[in-house]
Amino acid sequence: MTPAENPHNMTADHAILLFAHGARDPRWAQPFEAVAQAVRRQRPGVAVRLAFLEFMTPSLIDAAESLLADGAQQISVVPLFLGAGGHVRKDLPGLLDELRNRHPHARFVLETAIGERQSVIEAMATAVAQGEPPP
Repeated sequence: MTPAENPHNMTADHAILLFAHGARDPRWAQPFEAVAQAVRRQRPGVAVRLAFLEFMTPSLIDAAESLLADGAQQISVVPLFLGAGGHVRKDLPGLLDELRNRHPHARFVLETAIGERQSVIEAMATAVAQGEPPP
């Protein structure tokens, strides 16, 4: 695969783990599941899983271990949070430490919270500025 075909330098043993908060209402997860599906379409051949901090399954630990069992050696963890609050700054690093202790052969890369990425900020601003009629 050329760098143009693989712009994020991902290999077959690389996986993406999307991490969201979770909620009691299963409908809450629908937008996050849509994101996971869109990532799968844009990154065919890269395993993509969605995991939750609480209330929903799979947990981050379970999803990561599933990816490892499927052959992943490097997992990029993408927090689907608008900002890096307590869950991203405290809870998530603790979970990643647990995974690193359990699986010292694997590499876990914590990426920037999705809401702090400039492209997402611009997309949200555009959506707000363009407005949307009420349902």
